[in-house]
Amino acid sequence: MATNHLSRLRPLLCQSLRSLRCAPATLSAPPLFPSGPCQPAACVRLYATKKAKAKTKGQAAKVNISAALVEDIISLEEVKDDMAAVVNALKDDFTRNLSIRTSPGALDHIVVSTPDGKFPLNQLGQVSMKSPQLILVNMSSYPEATAAATRALRESSMNLNPEVDGTIIKVPVPKVTREHRENLAKTAKQFSNKAKDSLRRVRSNAVAQVKKAKEGHSEDTIRLVEKQIQQMADGIVADIDKQLAAKTKELLG
Repeated sequence: MATNHLSRLRPLLCQSLRSLRCAPATLSAPPLFPSGPCQPAACVRLYATKKAKAKTKGQAAKVNISAALVEDIISLEEVKDDMAAVVNALKDDFTRNLSIRTSPGALDHIVVSTPDGKFPLNQLGQVSMKSPQLILVNMSSYPEATAAATRALRESSMNLNPEVDGTIIKVPVPKVTREHRENLAKTAKQFSNKAKDSLRRVRSNAVAQVKKAKEGHSEDTIRLVEKQIQQMADGIVADIDKQLAAKTKELLG
């Protein structure tokens, strides 16, 4: 009899146990997503934009430095003056050596060697333009320098063939050919390369001076000063290229 009762109660007990296992806990935490099944949150990684990276990079490269601290390392004004002197020398070379020979001023750069020293031709004689094809040099003020002036004209890079008539030096002006203009343009390029070589020496000397002060200053300070010197040199290179372009255009017409 008892066995029969147990047999009838066994299914009920099993059903009750299953209900207890599946029932929600009384103290369970509220679901993170009430409207749907609970899912693990996806990991999201934020990347900096290119604009933000560039801004951050620029801020990192910026170094604040006082003018007094720079002057303690090197005089940037002196470096600037030395670099500017390179450009002035280039302009002088262009004026003295790359004339088309169409005015009396084309002979101003001619230097005459005399027993008393070296003098510009226009200080020893009066230069005038007789015609577009003839320049006259009146040496009556210094007749003793006539031969030396004639020799200086003949030995110049202007391909001149002067003739002497008493104290008057007649300088025929050769016709300006296309070939002559192109040769002058090539010479202008050589002068500009020479100027860039001089500029590199100025920059190298300045950087060497900065490196000597490395022990007494931070690496950031030294790098900043070197960068300023390089920027100054880049500006002068651009000026040299500008002068060359203008002169080449003038020579080739």
